[in-house]
Amino acid sequence: ILRRVAENSYLPTNKLLLKLVKKTDCKFKVSFSITGVALEQFELYAPEVIKSFQDLAETGCVEFLSETFSHSLASLKDKAIFEQQVKLHDQRIFELFGQKPKVFRNTEMIYSDSIGAQIYQMGYKGMLTEGARHVLGWKSPNFVYVNALNPRLKVLMRNYKLSDDISFRFSNTNWSEYPLTADKFTGWLNKLDPKEEVVNLFLSYESFGERQPKESGIFRFLEHWVQDVAKSKTLKFTTPSEVLNELQPVSVVSVPNPISWADEERDLTAWLGNDMQKEAFEKLYDLRHRMTFCSNDELQKDWNYLQVSDHFYYMSTKFFSNGEVHSYFNPFDSPFEAFINYMNVLSDFKIRLNTVTPENELEQEVAALQKLIDEKEKKIRKMEAELQRFQKPKPRKKPAVKKK
Repeated sequence: ILRRVAENSYLPTNKLLLKLVKKTDCKFKVSFSITGVALEQFELYAPEVIKSFQDLAETGCVEFLSETFSHSLASLKDKAIFEQQVKLHDQRIFELFGQKPKVFRNTEMIYSDSIGAQIYQMGYKGMLTEGARHVLGWKSPNFVYVNALNPRLKVLMRNYKLSDDISFRFSNTNWSEYPLTADKFTGWLNKLDPKEEVVNLFLSYESFGERQPKESGIFRFLEHWVQDVAKSKTLKFTTPSEVLNELQPVSVVSVPNPISWADEERDLTAWLGNDMQKEAFEKLYDLRHRMTFCSNDELQKDWNYLQVSDHFYYMSTKFFSNGEVHSYFNPFDSPFEAFINYMNVLSDFKIRLNTVTPENELEQEVAALQKLIDEKEKKIRKMEAELQRFQKPKPRKKPAVKKK
């Protein structure tokens, strides 16, 4: 899947963005939020994608945001693991792109007052989240807000209507606004209340070339729209850090319960909405204390991959209102298959973990026996190799052949 998406989306989109940055003399600016596990996959299977992001970083017109390394739900369960993952992510961003992120975007834009307060304590000046209607009420997402527990953290709210017009509705022929042209979209932006200061467009990157295929005209739209805004006297592109530096917040946004950018509900039910998801989530994080004592690199790597939120997303049974979205990139035929597969993998992981950090006396005995067995097997393999070496017949000398 990664190679396909790289060819259809990441590479052509980055190539176009680099062209637009240069063509507009940096009037076009953009920010990226890329997980650590995605970066690892790029390095293994599509290193040219990393290079294309590095080319964009070198322009000075691009900002890389902070997030969790594993695209995990750790912010909902354990503050220490959450902070550890964010640090790991930022370290990788600095190594690859030479930037230290200053603005945070949580997995799936998950946000609450308490998460925001922790983010400020971790050193970030701002955070992005969803401009959910049930949170904002009559307020507009097109302003800068502050965290309810710590007003020193500024909060940017995604304009989900305009973002989703591109992400999901662009090629929908049944949509009343189809086809969406660059002129039309720029016109919508210009018709907004002049008092509204910022429009946060946050899209899944696969929208360009994958979810909305090249044949839909998505790349032509992007190219023409960017050039329209670059020439505009009333609109300009800006990065999240620039917004936070230039604009003052208008009020507090209160989010006592976590929100996200998923589905109609804009809550956590996409990942933790049924019993299977909750059980898998709890079983995973039951291991978190033992993982703090685990120094095995392979187990730590697998621990990071097991925390990827997609695992829980694939277990969702919300097929009726959001089935098409939930089935995208899903390798499983059903949520139950996804659950069974994950629990089997988690069970195997726990067995491996028990050999390194046993939980109780019985497991300590099992671990000791397993270690003894492993050592015996190594000795046996070594002895077998020695025997084969001695038993190997000596090569016969070839008779010398004289040339005539």
